[in-house]
Amino acid sequence: RRQRQMCIRDRQYGKAVLVEEVNKILQEALHNYLTEEKLDVLGNPLPKNDTKTDWDTPNFSFDFELGLSPKFEVDIVGKKAITHYNIVADDKMINDQVTSIRKQYGELIAKNEVEKNDEITGVFINEEKGIDKNTSFPLEIIKGKTQAKKFIGAKVGDVIVLKTKGLFADDHQNQTYLDVSHDDAHGLDIDVNFQIKEVNKREMAELNQDFFDKIFGKDVVKTKEELKAKIKEDAERQFVQQSDQKLMDEVVESLISNTKFDLPGEFLTRWIQSSGKSPMTEEEAKVEYEKSEKGLRFQLIEGKIRKDNDIQVSFDELKDHSKNLIKGQMAQYGQANPSEEELDSIAARIMSNQEEVKRLSEQLNSQKLLNFFKETTKLKTKEIAYDKFIKEVHG
Repeated sequence: RRQRQMCIRDRQYGKAVLVEEVNKILQEALHNYLTEEKLDVLGNPLPKNDTKTDWDTPNFSFDFELGLSPKFEVDIVGKKAITHYNIVADDKMINDQVTSIRKQYGELIAKNEVEKNDEITGVFINEEKGIDKNTSFPLEIIKGKTQAKKFIGAKVGDVIVLKTKGLFADDHQNQTYLDVSHDDAHGLDIDVNFQIKEVNKREMAELNQDFFDKIFGKDVVKTKEELKAKIKEDAERQFVQQSDQKLMDEVVESLISNTKFDLPGEFLTRWIQSSGKSPMTEEEAKVEYEKSEKGLRFQLIEGKIRKDNDIQVSFDELKDHSKNLIKGQMAQYGQANPSEEELDSIAARIMSNQEEVKRLSEQLNSQKLLNFFKETTKLKTKEIAYDKFIKEVHG
């Protein structure tokens, strides 16, 4: 019957309508076939016809190639324990933070002559490189004794000649203080003039109740010991995110390494080549597939873990998650106990925003998966100070 209808349309409206009708039938047939056979496929079916279709014949035959999703099992527990870092704020870090806060809220006292620990405002100049940058910095960021000594005893109005090589601990600071490009910042080795315009001594704020109230709110902190405890608590709360991200990275690597299955690589390469927005060579498609293979492997592993363990996010969970986030944000602005009516009203506005719902869903899904790994994966806890964590993890 469909063939008869297509013949009539061909005569009446031409090949364009015929092609459109055939494509509709093909899409429907492919969808029904995959559904009825309960096939999990990767990418989209690819036509296998080697020659152009002859649209003048009464009958058509089309062959398609499928990339079948592999069958596999996942060993979530694993044989080797994964390190879960418990990052702590040690005494040095806490004391440094106390000093930093006292400086931040302290008073600037104008001076005429530079001494150690002063803050300096001036202008860097180098005509050849087009450097003419007004800037301010604490003297302590200047690295190298020879360079730093040039400032000691210098007065407002003086011009100091400095070498940019090793001027700062990190070449990226050349971008900030000299206003050069990222490429020029690396390995910059020129002389620059620095004219001093201001010298200031920063008198640190006193550790009194006014200071505590200004930072944390009235009577939240009352002593230096409570200040340190609050800094430690706030810092370690932030460290949890870094620890969790490291744990997730390690679990992902372990699952990919320990879960063996074959992917239809040749098919996926051809699919990438044919599905791109712009034309792609076979070699380009192969490179693209190799870049995405690892991510695809974990996507399949994650999908199976979620399905086998019923890890999903319900609407009520998403709503509660949004309300908890709202409460946290309101607490930062001094609204510690918002009413349920307020929370429900704000949450309803958020839940009506499709993009926001998607973002929160991804956030909560990731958190549920991480919690699942913490409960099921073989872990070993390691307590470590933050600076040592950075060195151990990032080198």
